[in-house]
Amino acid sequence: MLCALHFNISFYLRFKIRLLVPLCSAHHRMLTEAEQSELPRLRMKFNKWDLLMTLFGFLSYVIDIGIDISVAVKHYTKGHFIAASLTLIFILLSMIIVQSFSYSWFQADLQNDHQKQQSWIVLTHLFQFGIFIRYFHIVKDGFKAVMLPQNSEKNPPSEIHKAAVYAFADLSMLRLFETFLESIPQLILQIYLLMEYEDISLIQYAFLVASFCSTAWSTVDYQVSLRKSLEDKKKIRVGPSMLTYLFYKVFTLTSWTLSIALLGLQNIYFLVSLVAVLWILSFIWTWKQKTKFCTSFRMEFLYRIIVAVVRVFTFFNVSEKETRIQNSVYYVFRVFMTVSILCLCWYWDPSVTKKAYFLPVSITIVGALGLGILSMILYYGVFHPNIYKVEAKCQDMLDGLSADPRNRMRRFLMP
Repeated sequence: MLCALHFNISFYLRFKIRLLVPLCSAHHRMLTEAEQSELPRLRMKFNKWDLLMTLFGFLSYVIDIGIDISVAVKHYTKGHFIAASLTLIFILLSMIIVQSFSYSWFQADLQNDHQKQQSWIVLTHLFQFGIFIRYFHIVKDGFKAVMLPQNSEKNPPSEIHKAAVYAFADLSMLRLFETFLESIPQLILQIYLLMEYEDISLIQYAFLVASFCSTAWSTVDYQVSLRKSLEDKKKIRVGPSMLTYLFYKVFTLTSWTLSIALLGLQNIYFLVSLVAVLWILSFIWTWKQKTKFCTSFRMEFLYRIIVAVVRVFTFFNVSEKETRIQNSVYYVFRVFMTVSILCLCWYWDPSVTKKAYFLPVSITIVGALGLGILSMILYYGVFHPNIYKVEAKCQDMLDGLSADPRNRMRRFLMP
């Protein structure tokens, strides 16, 4: 019942809710009429849907903290001390890292605005309230963007929307970090416990599917906010593009998460060893790409550590270079590892194959991986929102496309 309650609530409440611009010059070509008609679509706009999702995300964040703590307490009262300890470690580690990035970004914003550091920002992050401050700023700026008249010179519409979009993008990345540092590890732990005690029902299968969808949505939300914050990128809109990307993430994350949990049932040391080796390889990969997302070396080092964690579970692009080969190699290796885990289960301990959960889990792993790769091919081959190949005659034609210091995402995609 504990797992059922946890997954049920997760379905409704766990939605995880650089830019190089050519300078104006005489040799830049004039825009065609067709290209000019596309320019309004490139402008940043914070709409009512974004505001609604922000409010929903805030509610989700508050209740999610309570649920996580209650799950840890339930594990402890049932005598599952290791599970309780791991749950608390996932929660605390995620909170500390997310608050650290949030505080670092607040500092950078104050420096860019030539303001002094404010002590209340230090205190709010020290007591783990930094995310609440970010939600407050998004709601405040978002309300101005969608509700109030915006025709004054002091607060032009583009600036109001930019402020909200940049804040929205920052929060989406922080929630993405939280997903891969806390939610997915907890999901693997819950699946492991369900299969270990063979206490799972059809309703719990449904809750598992809901949790996978909720987790995958955080990657979609991040991708949407990232493109929204980059003015030269086409936006991901509701429709085939968003759905195929969601399916791609849902299915591949489902397959790999189940595979890791299944490996843990064989031997917990196999699971720890696999995750450790994959993280080391991912960290080396990330380091070789020489990311420059953060302004300080310490935070950049931590950022690369987190990217390596994300890449243990899913492909995560931190380069604006062609990633088709990298993506292909990543999922060829994923197929190899998935098949290897299933073969290991058959030959290392055949008794596991006689468990009631083994056949449906194995079928789900193989089927989800196949569907995920198919969805990925459809997204990148058919529905991917291609980058605009439009050069503005002057910067002000695109609301002054420039290296706005408030937009951290301009440094995320490296040239």
